[in-house]
Amino acid sequence: MVAGLFDSVVFLFTFLPVVLFLYYLMPGQLKNVLLLLVSLVFYAWGEPAAVFVLAGMILFNYACGLHIAGVLKNRRRARAGLMFCVIVDLGVLGFFLFGRTVFGGLNMILPVHIPFQGFALPMGMSFYTLQLLSYIIDVYRGKVKAQKNPADLALYAAMFIKMPGGPVALYSEMEKQLRARQISPGKVGEGVMYFVRGLSKKVLFADNIGLLFAEVMAMDAGQRSVLSAWLGCAAFAFKIYYNLSGYTDMALGLGKMTGFELPGNFDYPYLAGSTTEFWYKWHMSLGGWFREYVYHPLGGGDAEELKQVRNILLIWLMAGLAHGLSGNYVVWGLYCGILMVAEKLFLWRMLDRMPGFLGRIYSIVMVMIGWVFFFSPGAGGGFAYLGNMFGIGAAGLADDRGMYLLVTNLGLLIIMAVGLLPLVHKGYESIMDRGGRGLALVNCVIYGVMFGLCVVYIVC
Repeated sequence: MVAGLFDSVVFLFTFLPVVLFLYYLMPGQLKNVLLLLVSLVFYAWGEPAAVFVLAGMILFNYACGLHIAGVLKNRRRARAGLMFCVIVDLGVLGFFLFGRTVFGGLNMILPVHIPFQGFALPMGMSFYTLQLLSYIIDVYRGKVKAQKNPADLALYAAMFIKMPGGPVALYSEMEKQLRARQISPGKVGEGVMYFVRGLSKKVLFADNIGLLFAEVMAMDAGQRSVLSAWLGCAAFAFKIYYNLSGYTDMALGLGKMTGFELPGNFDYPYLAGSTTEFWYKWHMSLGGWFREYVYHPLGGGDAEELKQVRNILLIWLMAGLAHGLSGNYVVWGLYCGILMVAEKLFLWRMLDRMPGFLGRIYSIVMVMIGWVFFFSPGAGGGFAYLGNMFGIGAAGLADDRGMYLLVTNLGLLIIMAVGLLPLVHKGYESIMDRGGRGLALVNCVIYGVMFGLCVVYIVC
C-alpha cells in the first residue's frame, strides 16, 4: 500500500502536496467533495476491493440513520432498527477480524474442506466501524440529527487523515466541522509541526527501536537472558507508544491543515500512577468510545459493585478479542481487566499512600507484563517470555548478547525515555513562544532538519 501510510515517499511528496494544493483552491462545500474523493483513493490504493466494503457500510448506516430518525417517537421500532444496525456492523467487522481464523480451524477438524480464503482486515475498518456506531447510536439517543447528505457521513467515516491509526472521533464532535470550519495560516503552520513531530516519532524512534524488539523476539525462549527479555519488552513498550502517538500527531496535524480539530489520544500515559490511570491516558479517544457506548449503558460507576466488576471485565475481554481471536489477546484483556478491578476494589488505598514515583514504577511494571501477552505469539509464548523476564528458563541473568544489545541501544533508549516527559515538549514550546522572530526561525530550521532526517530514513 504505497500511499496508504503517512510515512511513504508517495504520500509525502505526491499525494499530500497535490491534495492540499487542490484543497486550498476549492471553494466552500467542494472541499468536502475533494476530501471524500481523495480519501477513497487513499483507502483503495492497495486494497481496491475494500472500498466496496467501506461504501456498503456507509450506505447501510446512512439508511439506518434515516429510518431510526423517522420512527424515533416509536421507541420500540427505533430500538429494533438500532439493534439490527449494530448487529450487522459488528457482524461485518467480526467476519474480517475472525473469519480466516474460524474457517481455518474448521478446515482442520472437519472431514470436508471449506473453500474459504477470507480477507485481511481492511485498513482502518475497526475505527470507521466504531465511528459509524457512534453516529447511529447518537441518532437513536436524539443527540444528533440523522445526516441527510450521504457524502458528509461518508467523509466522517472515511476521512483519510484519521484512517491508519485513529483517533476515533465521535460524530457529535465532528458534525459542525463537516458543515463549516476555519483555515488560517497559523493553524496550517501548527498542523505542519504536529505532522513532522508525529512523523519523527514513527520513523526516527518507533521504527528504530523496533529493530531491537525484533532481534529479541527472534531468539528462542532458552536463548534469552533476563536482561534481553526486559530489553525486548521495554523496546515494545516504546515502539507501540511512539508508533501510535506518532500516527495520532500526524492525524492531528493533517486535521489542522484542513481545518478540522480532532481529539487527542495520549496524555503521557507512562507517567501514570496506576494501570487505571494509564489506560485513561492511553488511546483516549478509543477508551472514551468504550466508556460512552458500552460502560455507561451497562451502568458505569453507578452500578452495584458486582456489576461494575462485570462491566470492567466485559469491556477488557472485548478489547482483547478486538485485536484477534488468539489466546494471548484474551489473556491480555483479562489481565488488564482483573488488574483494574483489583485497583478499584482495594489496591487504590495502597497506591494512594505510596510516594508518587513508586506508583509510577508499579504502573510501568504492570503494564509491561501486560504487553508481554499482547506481543507474544499465543498465550503459551507469553508465559514463556514472562518466565524469561523473571529468570525462569532464561539463559542467565545477563549474557554477552544482552549486554551488546543494551550498550548499542542505550542512547536511543535514554532519548526515548526522556521524550516521555511533558517537560520536553511543553518546555520547548514555552521557550519558542517567548522567543520572537529569531527563535521562530530556529524552530523552522529544527523542524526542517527533523523532516529531512525522516526522509533519509524512509528512502534508505
